[in-house]
Amino acid sequence: MPLFVAICIDKPNSLDLRMATREAHFAYVRGKPGMMKLGGPFLDEKGEMAGSLIIFEAEDQAAAQAFSDEDPYTKAGLFERVEVRPWKATFGSVG
Repeated sequence: MPLFVAICIDKPNSLDLRMATREAHFAYVRGKPGMMKLGGPFLDEKGEMAGSLIIFEAEDQAAAQAFSDEDPYTKAGLFERVEVRPWKATFGSVG
């Protein structure tokens, strides 16, 4: 199955919203076994979470976009911008 990457940048001053939505985000990802390959937050200059990078499998671009659109973080309005793109691993492993 093809890999995709979601690059998500939080709105300014939205750490409280991220924390309030974090468990729902984790539950959403856990509900998609095998789909997520690698994920974690971007950090700001203070070391606080300020966005997300997610590498995942999906059938196609439409399914990848739907995965991102249905994420509780997205639904809560956490992100200032989101980019979902096809991705190919060249070095290392995400399996």
